[in-house]
Amino acid sequence: MKQFVVFITICLCISCRQGPSTLHSISGMQLPVNAAITINDSIDAFIKPYRVRVNQVLDSVLAYAPVTLTKTDGELNSSEGNLMADIILAQSRPIFQSRTGRHIDMALMNYGGIRNVISAGPVTARTAFEVMPFENYIVVLEIPGSLVREMAHYLIASDRPQPMAGFQIILDPQGRLQAVNVNGIPLDENKTYYLATIDYLLEGGGNADFLKQNQGITDLNYLLRNAMIDYFTAVDTVKAQVDERFIKYERR
Repeated sequence: MKQFVVFITICLCISCRQGPSTLHSISGMQLPVNAAITINDSIDAFIKPYRVRVNQVLDSVLAYAPVTLTKTDGELNSSEGNLMADIILAQSRPIFQSRTGRHIDMALMNYGGIRNVISAGPVTARTAFEVMPFENYIVVLEIPGSLVREMAHYLIASDRPQPMAGFQIILDPQGRLQAVNVNGIPLDENKTYYLATIDYLLEGGGNADFLKQNQGITDLNYLLRNAMIDYFTAVDTVKAQVDERFIKYERR
Protein backbone atom coordinates (compact mmCIF):
# COMPACT_ATOMS: atom_id res chain seq x y z
CA MET A 1 0.00 0.00 0.00
CA LYS A 2 2.83 2.34 0.89
CA GLN A 3 4.49 1.74 -2.49
CA PHE A 4 1.19 2.44 -4.28
CA VAL A 5 0.78 5.77 -2.52
CA VAL A 6 4.34 6.75 -3.44
CA PHE A 7 3.72 5.74 -7.07
CA ILE A 8 0.52 7.82 -7.30
CA THR A 9 2.26 10.81 -5.69
CA ILE A 10 5.11 10.66 -8.22
CA CYS A 11 2.64 10.44 -11.13
CA LEU A 12 0.70 13.45 -9.85
CA CYS A 13 3.89 15.50 -9.47
CA ILE A 14 4.96 14.67 -13.00
CA SER A 15 1.55 15.47 -14.48
CA CYS A 16 1.41 18.86 -12.70
CA ARG A 17 4.88 19.93 -13.74
CA GLN A 18 4.89 23.08 -15.92
CA GLY A 19 6.55 22.41 -19.26
CA PRO A 20 7.70 24.98 -21.82
CA SER A 21 4.91 26.35 -24.03
CA THR A 22 5.24 25.59 -27.71
CA LEU A 23 3.50 27.43 -30.54
CA HIS A 24 1.95 24.88 -32.88
CA SER A 25 0.13 27.08 -35.38
CA ILE A 26 -1.09 30.58 -36.20
CA SER A 27 -4.31 31.25 -38.02
CA GLY A 28 -6.12 34.41 -38.99
CA MET A 29 -8.99 35.75 -41.02
CA GLN A 30 -9.88 38.99 -42.71
CA LEU A 31 -12.82 40.87 -41.24
CA PRO A 32 -14.22 43.35 -43.77
CA VAL A 33 -15.38 46.71 -42.44
CA ASN A 34 -18.27 47.75 -44.67
CA ALA A 35 -21.96 48.64 -44.74
CA ALA A 36 -22.88 45.07 -43.79
CA ILE A 37 -21.86 45.82 -40.20
CA THR A 38 -24.86 47.03 -38.26
CA ILE A 39 -24.69 49.91 -35.81
CA ASN A 40 -24.73 49.06 -32.12
CA ASP A 41 -27.20 51.60 -30.76
CA SER A 42 -25.77 51.73 -27.25
CA ILE A 43 -22.20 52.25 -28.48
CA ASP A 44 -23.34 54.81 -31.05
CA ALA A 45 -25.23 56.75 -28.40
CA PHE A 46 -22.19 56.70 -26.13
CA ILE A 47 -19.74 58.10 -28.71
CA LYS A 48 -22.17 60.53 -30.40
CA PRO A 49 -21.38 63.59 -28.24
CA TYR A 50 -17.65 63.02 -28.77
CA ARG A 51 -18.13 62.63 -32.53
CA VAL A 52 -20.21 65.79 -32.71
CA ARG A 53 -17.58 67.76 -30.77
CA VAL A 54 -14.68 66.44 -32.88
CA ASN A 55 -16.50 67.37 -36.09
CA GLN A 56 -17.24 70.84 -34.72
CA VAL A 57 -13.54 71.40 -34.03
CA LEU A 58 -12.36 69.94 -37.34
CA ASP A 59 -14.88 71.88 -39.41
CA SER A 60 -14.43 75.24 -37.72
CA VAL A 61 -13.25 77.79 -40.31
CA LEU A 62 -9.76 79.12 -39.62
CA ALA A 63 -9.00 81.00 -42.83
CA TYR A 64 -9.96 81.39 -46.47
CA ALA A 65 -8.13 80.34 -49.65
CA PRO A 66 -8.90 82.54 -52.69
CA VAL A 67 -7.69 79.84 -55.11
CA THR A 68 -6.94 76.12 -54.95
CA LEU A 69 -3.33 75.36 -53.99
CA THR A 70 -1.70 72.18 -55.30
CA LYS A 71 1.74 70.59 -55.26
CA THR A 72 1.65 69.97 -59.03
CA ASP A 73 1.12 73.46 -60.49
CA GLY A 74 4.83 74.15 -61.05
CA GLU A 75 7.83 72.34 -62.46
CA LEU A 76 10.50 73.38 -59.92
CA ASN A 77 8.32 74.77 -57.13
CA SER A 78 4.59 74.72 -56.47
CA SER A 79 2.06 76.91 -54.70
CA GLU A 80 1.18 74.33 -52.06
CA GLY A 81 4.78 73.20 -51.58
CA ASN A 82 5.88 76.81 -51.13
CA LEU A 83 3.11 77.35 -48.60
CA MET A 84 4.09 74.29 -46.56
CA ALA A 85 7.77 75.32 -46.45
CA ASP A 86 6.80 78.90 -45.60
CA ILE A 87 4.63 77.62 -42.74
CA ILE A 88 7.51 75.58 -41.31
CA LEU A 89 9.78 78.62 -41.52
CA ALA A 90 7.29 81.15 -40.15
CA GLN A 91 6.04 79.04 -37.26
CA SER A 92 9.37 77.60 -36.13
CA ARG A 93 11.46 80.79 -36.24
CA PRO A 94 10.08 82.48 -33.09
CA ILE A 95 10.19 79.23 -31.10
CA PHE A 96 13.79 78.50 -32.06
CA GLN A 97 14.78 82.13 -31.47
CA SER A 98 13.31 82.17 -27.97
CA ARG A 99 14.96 78.88 -26.99
CA THR A 100 18.39 79.32 -28.53
CA GLY A 101 18.79 82.97 -29.50
CA ARG A 102 19.56 81.84 -33.04
CA HIS A 103 17.82 82.49 -36.37
CA ILE A 104 16.49 79.80 -38.70
CA ASP A 105 17.71 80.44 -42.24
CA MET A 106 15.71 78.01 -44.36
CA ALA A 107 13.14 75.22 -44.43
CA LEU A 108 12.72 71.94 -46.29
CA MET A 109 9.93 69.38 -46.56
CA ASN A 110 9.24 66.45 -48.88
CA TYR A 111 6.90 66.49 -51.87
CA GLY A 112 5.33 63.14 -50.93
CA GLY A 113 4.35 64.35 -47.48
CA ILE A 114 1.66 66.60 -48.95
CA ARG A 115 -1.40 64.36 -49.29
CA ASN A 116 -4.19 66.64 -50.46
CA VAL A 117 -4.82 69.97 -52.13
CA ILE A 118 -6.01 73.06 -50.28
CA SER A 119 -9.24 73.82 -52.07
CA ALA A 120 -10.46 77.33 -52.73
CA GLY A 121 -12.85 78.46 -50.03
CA PRO A 122 -12.94 77.91 -46.26
CA VAL A 123 -9.79 76.42 -44.71
CA THR A 124 -10.45 74.36 -41.59
CA ALA A 125 -8.59 72.21 -39.09
CA ARG A 126 -9.79 69.24 -41.14
CA THR A 127 -7.90 70.73 -44.09
CA ALA A 128 -4.67 70.44 -42.09
CA PHE A 129 -5.38 66.79 -41.25
CA GLU A 130 -6.13 66.01 -44.91
CA VAL A 131 -2.98 67.71 -46.20
CA MET A 132 -0.73 66.40 -43.42
CA PRO A 133 -2.10 63.13 -41.97
CA PHE A 134 1.27 62.08 -40.54
CA GLU A 135 2.63 62.72 -37.04
CA ASN A 136 5.69 64.61 -38.30
CA TYR A 137 7.50 66.97 -35.94
CA ILE A 138 9.55 70.02 -36.87
CA VAL A 139 13.26 69.79 -36.07
CA VAL A 140 16.00 72.37 -36.60
CA LEU A 141 19.38 71.21 -37.88
CA GLU A 142 22.70 72.99 -37.63
CA ILE A 143 24.41 72.43 -40.97
CA PRO A 144 27.54 73.73 -42.75
CA GLY A 145 27.27 75.64 -46.01
CA SER A 146 28.74 72.65 -47.85
CA LEU A 147 25.70 70.61 -46.80
CA VAL A 148 23.39 73.32 -48.12
CA ARG A 149 25.03 72.88 -51.52
CA GLU A 150 24.53 69.13 -51.24
CA MET A 151 20.88 69.79 -50.42
CA ALA A 152 20.60 71.89 -53.58
CA HIS A 153 21.94 69.00 -55.67
CA TYR A 154 19.48 66.67 -53.90
CA LEU A 155 16.57 68.94 -54.87
CA ILE A 156 17.79 69.18 -58.46
CA ALA A 157 18.08 65.40 -58.75
CA SER A 158 14.66 64.73 -57.21
CA ASP A 159 12.95 66.04 -60.37
CA ARG A 160 9.94 67.12 -58.29
CA PRO A 161 8.91 70.51 -56.88
CA GLN A 162 10.03 69.82 -53.32
CA PRO A 163 8.83 72.31 -50.66
CA MET A 164 11.65 74.73 -49.76
CA ALA A 165 11.89 78.22 -48.30
CA GLY A 166 14.53 80.75 -47.25
CA PHE A 167 16.95 79.89 -50.04
CA GLN A 168 17.03 80.02 -53.82
CA ILE A 169 18.38 77.61 -56.42
CA ILE A 170 19.23 78.89 -59.89
CA LEU A 171 19.96 76.57 -62.80
CA ASP A 172 21.54 77.48 -66.13
CA PRO A 173 19.75 76.61 -69.42
CA GLN A 174 21.43 73.17 -69.39
CA GLY A 175 20.01 72.41 -65.94
CA ARG A 176 23.31 72.78 -64.12
CA LEU A 177 23.56 74.50 -60.75
CA GLN A 178 24.50 78.13 -61.27
CA ALA A 179 23.86 79.70 -57.88
CA VAL A 180 22.53 79.09 -54.38
CA ASN A 181 21.37 82.09 -52.39
CA VAL A 182 20.32 82.06 -48.73
CA ASN A 183 17.92 84.87 -47.89
CA GLY A 184 19.17 86.77 -50.94
CA ILE A 185 22.86 86.34 -50.12
CA PRO A 186 25.20 83.96 -51.99
CA LEU A 187 25.86 80.73 -50.12
CA ASP A 188 28.97 80.73 -47.92
CA GLU A 189 30.20 77.16 -47.63
CA ASN A 190 32.25 78.04 -44.54
CA LYS A 191 29.25 79.41 -42.66
CA THR A 192 26.87 77.56 -40.33
CA TYR A 193 23.19 77.65 -41.23
CA TYR A 194 20.03 76.51 -39.46
CA LEU A 195 17.53 74.40 -41.38
CA ALA A 196 13.97 73.70 -40.20
CA THR A 197 12.68 70.40 -41.52
CA ILE A 198 10.67 67.38 -40.35
CA ASP A 199 11.82 64.31 -38.46
CA TYR A 200 10.87 62.08 -41.40
CA LEU A 201 13.61 63.61 -43.55
CA LEU A 202 16.09 63.66 -40.68
CA GLU A 203 15.63 59.90 -40.30
CA GLY A 204 16.53 59.38 -43.96
CA GLY A 205 13.04 59.40 -45.44
CA GLY A 206 12.77 60.67 -49.00
CA ASN A 207 16.39 59.59 -49.57
CA ALA A 208 17.56 62.60 -47.55
CA ASP A 209 20.38 60.71 -45.85
CA PHE A 210 22.70 63.70 -46.26
CA LEU A 211 20.82 65.44 -43.42
CA LYS A 212 22.36 62.96 -40.98
CA GLN A 213 25.63 64.86 -41.47
CA ASN A 214 24.21 67.73 -39.41
CA GLN A 215 26.21 69.29 -36.57
CA GLY A 216 23.33 69.55 -34.11
CA ILE A 217 19.59 68.89 -33.73
CA THR A 218 16.94 70.89 -31.88
CA ASP A 219 13.57 69.16 -31.59
CA LEU A 220 10.89 71.82 -31.29
CA ASN A 221 8.30 69.22 -30.19
CA TYR A 222 5.93 70.92 -32.61
CA LEU A 223 3.75 68.90 -34.97
CA LEU A 224 3.77 70.23 -38.51
CA ARG A 225 0.01 69.79 -38.60
CA ASN A 226 -0.33 71.97 -35.49
CA ALA A 227 1.94 74.54 -37.12
CA MET A 228 -0.44 74.59 -40.08
CA ILE A 229 -3.45 75.13 -37.85
CA ASP A 230 -1.68 77.93 -35.97
CA TYR A 231 -0.66 79.55 -39.26
CA PHE A 232 -4.17 79.34 -40.74
CA THR A 233 -5.62 80.87 -37.58
CA ALA A 234 -3.16 83.78 -37.71
CA VAL A 235 -3.25 84.77 -41.39
CA ASP A 236 -7.00 84.79 -42.17
CA THR A 237 -6.33 84.52 -45.94
CA VAL A 238 -4.09 81.73 -47.25
CA LYS A 239 -2.05 82.89 -50.23
CA ALA A 240 0.78 81.17 -52.09
CA GLN A 241 2.05 80.92 -55.64
CA VAL A 242 4.77 79.50 -57.84
CA ASP A 243 7.67 81.95 -57.55
CA GLU A 244 11.40 82.26 -58.17
CA ARG A 245 12.79 80.34 -55.22
CA PHE A 246 13.82 77.58 -57.64
CA ILE A 247 14.27 78.68 -61.26
CA LYS A 248 15.98 77.68 -64.47
CA TYR A 249 17.22 80.30 -66.91
CA GLU A 250 15.98 79.86 -70.46
CA ARG A 251 18.15 80.02 -73.54
CA ARG A 252 18.13 83.35 -75.38
